[in-house]
Amino acid sequence: MRNLSEPYGIIMIAKEITAPAARRMFLFLLVLTVASALGFQGWRTLINNFAVEVGGLSGFDMGLVQSIREIPGFLALLVIYLLLFISEHRLGALSVLIMGLGVALTGLLPTTSGIILTTLIMSFGFHYYETVNQSLTLQYFDYGTAPLVFGRLKSLGAATNILVGVLIFLLSSWLSYAQLFAVLGGIVVLAGAWCLTRDPSDKELPPQRREMVFRKRYWLFYVLSLLAGSRRQIFVAFAVFLLVKKFDFSVQEITILFVVNNVIGYFANPLIGRAVNRFGERAVLSLEYAVLIVVFLTYAYTDSRLVVACMYIVDHLVFNFSMAIRTFFQKIADRQDIAPSMAVGFTINHVAAVAIPALGGILWLVDYRIVFLGGVGLALGSLALTQLIPGQLAAAGRGRK
Repeated sequence: MRNLSEPYGIIMIAKEITAPAARRMFLFLLVLTVASALGFQGWRTLINNFAVEVGGLSGFDMGLVQSIREIPGFLALLVIYLLLFISEHRLGALSVLIMGLGVALTGLLPTTSGIILTTLIMSFGFHYYETVNQSLTLQYFDYGTAPLVFGRLKSLGAATNILVGVLIFLLSSWLSYAQLFAVLGGIVVLAGAWCLTRDPSDKELPPQRREMVFRKRYWLFYVLSLLAGSRRQIFVAFAVFLLVKKFDFSVQEITILFVVNNVIGYFANPLIGRAVNRFGERAVLSLEYAVLIVVFLTYAYTDSRLVVACMYIVDHLVFNFSMAIRTFFQKIADRQDIAPSMAVGFTINHVAAVAIPALGGILWLVDYRIVFLGGVGLALGSLALTQLIPGQLAAAGRGRK
C-alpha cells in the first residue's frame, strides 16, 4: 500500500487500500467525517457571534454553554451499552444525523436556555460519532496505516471546513443566523440518513467487548486523555471568545481565521500522521505540549490582534497532534478492547472538560489571564508524562518511540 500521506485524490486513496472491507470503511468514514466537520465547523464559526450579537450572552453564559456541551462527551461510556442494540457503524451514522438536527435548530432558539438545548443535541451527535470514528479506524487499519488514515480524514475535514468558511463568509451578508444554521444542519442530516442505508462492516474482525474495560497497563493513555481534554476546552471554549470579546474580531474575521487554519491543516494533517510513524508518539506529543506553553502564555499577555491571531493558528495546528495518543493506545491494547476503551477514553477526556469551561467562565470574570495560565500548567504536566511512552511501548513489545 502506498503512503496515504501523499497528495492523491480521494478515489486514488481508496484504491490504495486493497482490503475490500477496509476500503468500504474508509469511504464510509470519509462521508461521515466530512458531514461532521461541516456541521461542527459551521456551528463553531457562528456560535460566538450569534450568542453575543443575538442572544446577548456574557462570558459566564458562554462558559456555562461550553461546559454543558461537554456532558455528552462525559457520557460517551453509554456507547458501550448502545452497541448491545445497534451496530457500531449504524450508531456512527445515526449520531451524525442527530448532530445535524441540533445545528439546524440552533438559530431558532437565541436564548441561553435555547442555545444550551440545541448545543446538547448537537454535542451528543458529535461526541458519539467521534467515539465510533476512532474505534472503527483503529479496528480496520493496522499500526502503520491508522496514523495515515487519521491524518487523511483530518485533512478532508479541514478541506470541508475551508468550504464552510467560504460559504459563511459569502452568505453571512445575505442570510440570517437562523438560515445559516438551518442550511448547514440540513446537509448534515441528509448525509447521516444516507449512511444509515450503508453496511461497510467486516464480519471477520474480532468482536469487541460490550462492557467497560479498565486495565492498569492503560493508565498512561487514561491520564494523557484527561489532560488533553482539559487543554482542549481552553482552546475550544475560550480562545475564540478571547478574539471576539477582547479583540473585537467580527464574524467575517473569525471565518477568515478558520479558513487559514484549515488550509494549513489540509496539507499538514497527512504529514502529522507520517510524523507519528517516523518519529513516534513521544516526539510528536512533546512538540505539541512545548508549543502550547508558548501559545498559552501569549494568549495571556499579548495586546496585539496580529499576534493573538497567529497564536490561534498555531494552536489549531498542534491540536491535531493528539492523534498520537490514540495510536499509542492501539500499540499497547488488546484488539477486543478498542471499542470499549475508546468510549472510556472519550469519557475520561471529558471529565475535566465538563468542569473547566464553567470554572474558566468564573475565573474570566476575575482575570481572563488565569484561564490561559492554567493551560500552561496542563501543558507542562502533559509534557512530563509523555516521556513515559517509550517504557509503555517497550513493555507491550512495540519498540521504543
